Amino acid sequence: MKGVSLAHPITIVKGRNALLYDINGKEYVDFTSGIGVTSLGHANPELVKTVTEQLEKLWHTCFMVTNYPSCAELAEKLAKIAPGVSEKQVLFQNSGSEAVDNAIKIARQVTGRYYIVSYENSFHGRGAYGFALSATGKWKPYKVGFDPLPPGVELIPYPYCYRCPFKQEYPGCGLACLDYVKKWFINTRVPLERTAGFLIEVVQGEGGYVVAPLDYVRELKKFLEENNVLLIDDEVQAGWGRTGKLWAIENFGVEPDIMTTAKAIANGLPLSAVVGRKELMEKTHPGSFGGTYGGNPVSCAAALKVIEVMQRDRLPERAVELGEMVRKRLNELYEKYEIVGDVRGLGVMQAIELVKDRKTKEPASSETSKVIDKARDKGLLLLKAGLYHNVIRLHPPLTIEKEILEKGLDLLEESLKEVLKV
Repeated sequence: MKGVSLAHPITIVKGRNALLYDINGKEYVDFTSGIGVTSLGHANPELVKTVTEQLEKLWHTCFMVTNYPSCAELAEKLAKIAPGVSEKQVLFQNSGSEAVDNAIKIARQVTGRYYIVSYENSFHGRGAYGFALSATGKWKPYKVGFDPLPPGVELIPYPYCYRCPFKQEYPGCGLACLDYVKKWFINTRVPLERTAGFLIEVVQGEGGYVVAPLDYVRELKKFLEENNVLLIDDEVQAGWGRTGKLWAIENFGVEPDIMTTAKAIANGLPLSAVVGRKELMEKTHPGSFGGTYGGNPVSCAAALKVIEVMQRDRLPERAVELGEMVRKRLNELYEKYEIVGDVRGLGVMQAIELVKDRKTKEPASSETSKVIDKARDKGLLLLKAGLYHNVIRLHPPLTIEKEILEKGLDLLEESLKEVLKV
């Protein structure tokens, strides 16, 4: 189907931790992790054993029909490890899009308010004419031909300091983007008394690994609390240890009211969750939430093992260590090559934004595609991102061997040099 894009025209038949092998036996260093999913690596032996054991016990029954141990245990675990100190409850779904859709439904239902405020350059899912697609802050390719989308979602500028829409410089800007919300947006577009929640990725994923300033997130939370508006934290891509904390928002010292998670939660099996403060989740109307496959027994068993391994092997801390290695190499690329306009990220969630000119910041979109293609030829799989498709994002498994990580970074530089003909 033409509407489904393919980043790499190769056929993969097997994987081992951070390595993938195609149908011809060629080996690739995987810096994609299936878009941030296989954080514990491909074919992780512990997960294979766990899933096999669960398959022999129970495949499916649906949590709306009967309860079962893996679902109940996972809900309890997620409630305990979620960010913040308040008591939590959990709703399981299948995908990130579904989690975001349901987080928005919860916010609207329990507050009795209509509007959700999301951010430009964000990605919250492609759900079929759902709220997640309305909340996504990029038109092409996600929204083409699907308008009109569900109403009630408004977009505001993200604190994308490298490309500030207000032409300001951080930190001397005085948080102009948040000031705009306080002094203009709520008076011209959406009044706070009709706003259910603000939906934010504290590190934008598809937007190009843009990290919100610490003080922005804290001031936003304070502002929302003062006005009884919920903070909805989308952790679908940035969660599960990748930023150096189990949850990205923990880097900011803020507790969200509602959080969504998916992708790495079960290392590749379909599963997502909405985690919210108990006092909110208990206000939902009986029977108005659910899903046939959400919280599947096999996926929940895998997720329980993911949590065990994450905690036992201290993988968020390892992400900090690996991130330091990556950041050092990316900063070296910045010093060597003028095409590298910005280096950013948290933990091992790192990226470089490529530009034709550092002063004008004109996006080097075609060069970015060439680097990714060249890297694939050399045996490295990368993903691009960003508003202008000019960001190379690194998504290696948190379990990647250091020598394999260094090899991948070497291949990235070699590819960059060849495209630039340095």
